[in-house]
Amino acid sequence: QVQLVESGGGSVESGGSLRLSCTASGYTVANNCMGWFRQAPGQTREGVAAIDKSGRSSYSDSVRGRFTVSQDIAKNTLILQLTGLKPEDTAMYYCAAESLCHVPLYKGGYVYWGQGTQVTVSS
Repeated sequence: QVQLVESGGGSVESGGSLRLSCTASGYTVANNCMGWFRQAPGQTREGVAAIDKSGRSSYSDSVRGRFTVSQDIAKNTLILQLTGLKPEDTAMYYCAAESLCHVPLYKGGYVYWGQGTQVTVSS
């Protein structure tokens, strides 16, 4: 059974930082493609960051330069370091995984999803 569990969300002020983690069970992060998506109330789920089997990362234009995605291979965990947070970053953040590695930030290609972790940024 594949399970993805996100953690690390919280409430911060503008300009603050958070470190989100996605721990995988029954799934090897390093051997698959992983992505971070977010969804604000009333909005569609959008791709934020992704990393492929070779460690190559992708970012949405809105977060590039502020967020960094990485892998902790020893812990089989996907990491998203968020810095320079803005109120518009407020959303539920989801970890997702796929084995065939399609378009990195396209949600339709991902098979497994975590329950989400809330990020709230105040102005």
